[in-house]
Amino acid sequence: MTSRDARFQQWQALLSNRAKRQRSGEFIVQGVRPITLAVRHGWQIRALLYDADGAASRWAREMLDTVAATKVAVSADLMHELGEKTDASPELLAIVALPDDDLARIPAGPGMLTVVFDRPASPGNIGTLVRSADAFGASGVIVTGHAADVYDPRSVRASTGSLFSVPVVRVPSHRPVLDWTDTLRASGTGVRLVGTDENGDVDVTDVDFTRPTMLLVGSEMAGLSAAWREACDDLARVPMVGAASSLNAAVAASVVLYESARQRNVARRSSAAGHT
Repeated sequence: MTSRDARFQQWQALLSNRAKRQRSGEFIVQGVRPITLAVRHGWQIRALLYDADGAASRWAREMLDTVAATKVAVSADLMHELGEKTDASPELLAIVALPDDDLARIPAGPGMLTVVFDRPASPGNIGTLVRSADAFGASGVIVTGHAADVYDPRSVRASTGSLFSVPVVRVPSHRPVLDWTDTLRASGTGVRLVGTDENGDVDVTDVDFTRPTMLLVGSEMAGLSAAWREACDDLARVPMVGAASSLNAAVAASVVLYESARQRNVARRSSAAGHT
C-alpha cells in the first residue's frame, strides 16, 4: 500500500473516530509490547501492517510468520501516519477485533477484585488504571456511563498492553452493574462495593480488601455519581499530608489497589504459615 486509498482511510479513522471503531468492530494497536500481549492472550488479529521499506526485526518476522491474519505491506510514510510517532515509523501495527462488552467476561468468586471507573473523561487515565489493575491483581475493569473510549489509541498505549490481559467491559450506566452485583450476591459471592472519596468515612487501610470487592472510582472532575455513592457499602479515603486535597483518579485507584494487594498478600502468607 502506497496511497491513501479507502482502506488506508478506514484504518486512519480508527485513530480518532470512536463511532467508526465501533461500527467496524476493530481498533488499531501500536507498539511491540501491546501487539505481543494481544497475540499471547488470544485476541483476534484481523490484519498486521508492516513497513514495506524497512528490514524487519526478528520479533516482526516472527509475528508475520505465526499470526493468522491478513498481512499488508505499507509504505514507511503511511506507517508513520498510522503509528502517530514523531521520530520513526513503526515496523508493525495490528488491527484487532473489539471484544464483546459482556460482564460475564469479568471473573467472579471468592478472590474477586473488580474496578469500576465511572465516567472517566481521559483515555490516558483509563489506560493507566487498567495498567495498575493488572499490576495489583484485579480481576477486571468496568467503565460506566458517558466516558472516554477504552479503545482510543491513547488508552491502549497508556495501558502498555495490560488491556489485553485484564478483561475491560464498557457499560452504559450503573444499573447493569448493580443488577450483576445482586446476581453475584444471590449466588453466594458476598461482594462489597467500596467507593473512593476524599471525604470518605474510613481510611482505605481500614477496609477489608481480602473479601470479594468491587472498587468504585469516580470521574476526574465530578467524582462518583450519586447513584454509585448510594450503592456503596463503604466510602474510603486515601490519607494524605501536605497541601494536596485530592489525587488524580487513576493515581487514587492505584493507591487503593496497592493496599488491596498488600492485604491479600499478608492473608495468603498467614494462611500458608498456618498450614506448615
